[in-house]
Amino acid sequence: MSFKIAIIGAGSVGFTKKLFTDILCVPEFSDIEFALTDLSEHNLQMIKAILDRIVEANRLPTKVTATTDRRKALEGARYVISCVRVGGLEAYADDIRIPLKYGIDQCVGDTICAGGILYGQRNIPVILDFCKDIRELAEPGAKFLNYANPMAMNTWAAIEYGKVDTVGLCHGVQHGAEQIAEVLGAKSHSELDYVCSGINHQTWFIDLRLNGRRIGKDELIAAFEAHPVYSQQEKLRIDVLKRFGVYSTESNGHLSEYLPWYRKRPDEITRWIDMSDWIHGETGGYLRYSTETRNWFETEYPQFLEAASKPLDASKRSNEHASHILEALETNRVYRGHFNVKNSGIITNLPQDAIIESPGFVDRFGINMTSGITLPEACAATCISSINVQRMSVHAAISGDIDLLKLAVLHDPLVGAVSTPEEVWQMVDEMVVAQARWLPQYADAVPEAKERLSKSKVKTRDWAGAARRNVRSIEELRAEKTALKQAG
Repeated sequence: MSFKIAIIGAGSVGFTKKLFTDILCVPEFSDIEFALTDLSEHNLQMIKAILDRIVEANRLPTKVTATTDRRKALEGARYVISCVRVGGLEAYADDIRIPLKYGIDQCVGDTICAGGILYGQRNIPVILDFCKDIRELAEPGAKFLNYANPMAMNTWAAIEYGKVDTVGLCHGVQHGAEQIAEVLGAKSHSELDYVCSGINHQTWFIDLRLNGRRIGKDELIAAFEAHPVYSQQEKLRIDVLKRFGVYSTESNGHLSEYLPWYRKRPDEITRWIDMSDWIHGETGGYLRYSTETRNWFETEYPQFLEAASKPLDASKRSNEHASHILEALETNRVYRGHFNVKNSGIITNLPQDAIIESPGFVDRFGINMTSGITLPEACAATCISSINVQRMSVHAAISGDIDLLKLAVLHDPLVGAVSTPEEVWQMVDEMVVAQARWLPQYADAVPEAKERLSKSKVKTRDWAGAARRNVRSIEELRAEKTALKQAG
């Protein structure tokens, strides 16, 4: 087979390498072309060198190109994969820093909450540019695979306004299933069957079966509480499981941001999170992790390049959906996964226009979703709160309506639990001004926002959050890695 895959945001080096090696684990795909594109020439050259080394070491005919000219990369592409982070870590730091001044403590801030909503405002204009290029330059009927957060907002914009065949992809369901299989004592993940449905990062395991036997709420609670690690790292998720009756896909830290109950007071935050790793609820945890990862990669790049000389091992193919979707579409080997698409009746008790995440099957005929799923009422209610925020956020990003943007942030569950309307109005003004270079749709609103900020009497505070850690230096990371090796 010979076709072209364009990867936008390919400078996300580690993730691009994973997608690349996964796809080349499909025997029929050895002769395809990968077109890498990114704003950073430096990152592009690093990832191209790694991928070229993989191709050379495995004696493959695979073609790899790299260019900062996105339109050139998209020419003739059958598949387009996006893993962009608009504004990079600089804008992301403001997504965490500014809300903290108003008492809003986020662990990740990339899905909803104040940070996730502003992230969407930066992404959506760019996503629509991608879609325009895909319509004009890619192979007719090209499929857009979006990995970028905020997943639901980006996918919503691409489908509704970009008019491109789009699917949103995430690995939260797989990671949650791996946890469940472990606590239930499964010998392999294949022993666990499940139906998981909801919206991205708020997806619910509504039917669980281990070797065909249905797993109930009480058995699952007991299994998690008995686990020596998860009983401490996932306290909040376990509490939601007890109250809702079903387990959520998302990590302890992520889930805490989407609900109005667990991060509303500093003392409550420290009660529910675990500091053994960033993902369990640390303030700004993902920002710290991302910063350390970038610094580490830059320093240790020669080792990453050397590792690329190893032969491909199909047994190490990851559970990221992209390679499996492409394999099913091109070879008709059926794949079952969980995908982000427009609802349109798939989940009966969620809005029809929402982007949902639910099971589907892929073959030559496309992605075929399982319809008629009904969520437990508490799960649906929680999802609907987020969907309403997502809808307003998408419409604000499209229209450049700063008042609608403020209403979207006001209706966010965690923001609403912490902040007053006056604080929300000022916070949004401050975030829009700080990120103006990435928010072209709000250009006309920025001068008035600056004027309001100069006269505002809303008090803020200099707060690092309830559980903030400093970014570790390369030397600290190296010492920690050495210690782990010696201990293990």
